[in-house]
Amino acid sequence: MDLPGTDRPAGAVSLGQLVDWLSSFRDAVHEHGAYLTELDSAIGDADHGANLIRGMDAVMAALDPAPPTAGELLKKVGMTLVTSVGGASGPLYGTFFLRAGAVAGDATDLDGDGLVALLRAGLEGIVARGKAEAGDKTMYDALAPALDAFESALGGGSGVAGATRAAADAAAAGRDATEPLQALKGRASYLGERSIGHIDPGAASAALLVAALAEAVD
Repeated sequence: MDLPGTDRPAGAVSLGQLVDWLSSFRDAVHEHGAYLTELDSAIGDADHGANLIRGMDAVMAALDPAPPTAGELLKKVGMTLVTSVGGASGPLYGTFFLRAGAVAGDATDLDGDGLVALLRAGLEGIVARGKAEAGDKTMYDALAPALDAFESALGGGSGVAGATRAAADAAAAGRDATEPLQALKGRASYLGERSIGHIDPGAASAALLVAALAEAVD
């Protein structure tokens, strides 16, 4: 792909790296799609992996060629997910990227604070749409601690690469912490106590999203 943003300040994340992030996430959902569907079969509709594979394949097709700004790029991702993914994951992930794109605007590269700002906006969009809170056994339980870890690492002097690795570790821990929880939001909440003992599939895919970001900016 012909991507702008290759001449950037040290430590900044380029448009090319944002596309690499999405490509890595696409590869991850392909690799782990059966696992995501297995998780979803226990407490959901058994389609989370298949839905994300279809959505991310559509995203990568839509990004060739990539838009010239981070805002346009992320908004295209969001719109593609909303229109191509069924279930809850399409609207939630779509809203995440649409809100992130609105904050990114005309930027062609992002420093750590800029990256945190767009990710925070994306998480706020998920909360607005799904009304999730910490401990509800949703993707929020992976994303919120990831962003907290990202900000803490940046504040402690880490570069963007180190901060994203800290975020990925926190997202994985948040994913695993959903296993003993009872689901309070989404289809899994219909199961009541039977949802206990299963990792939330949305938290699992959200952890893959954060890990893909760490891989792309490392």
